[in-house]
Amino acid sequence: MSVRVEIAIPCKSWRRALPRAATLARRAVAATLGEAGRDDDSELSLVLADDAMLARLNAKYRRRKGATNVLSFPGAEPLLGDVVIAYQTASREAKAQRKSLADHFAHLVVHGTLHLLGHDHVRSKDARRMEALEVAALFRLGIADPYNGPAR
Repeated sequence: MSVRVEIAIPCKSWRRALPRAATLARRAVAATLGEAGRDDDSELSLVLADDAMLARLNAKYRRRKGATNVLSFPGAEPLLGDVVIAYQTASREAKAQRKSLADHFAHLVVHGTLHLLGHDHVRSKDARRMEALEVAALFRLGIADPYNGPAR
């Protein structure tokens, strides 16, 4: 399997708070694709943005007001699509959940990548499947289960 992750970081806060974000993101994408059984050549784009950008994208593409933590925009093969993560929202969530920003960031990358692969969490059955894949991918990275505490 070969995965190419193109990363743009227009929000300088990401560089200051998480200088190894690009390395962590690439590892998180690879772990996610491995758990999802994808072994083909793939490419995705990751944008580390601020809340203002996510609010604009959320309004334009989802008709929802305000920022969200992560948005995914599926592409066409071999481009899986784009994942965009908001710094301020992710940072607030990490603090509120008493997690490191690095661990929460990895979770958001995994979550966004799974959306690109067609997973969702609208129905409870689908949510359980998606969460199980998230937990497994994070376990590969040595990151605790975000839903139930420490890694097993």
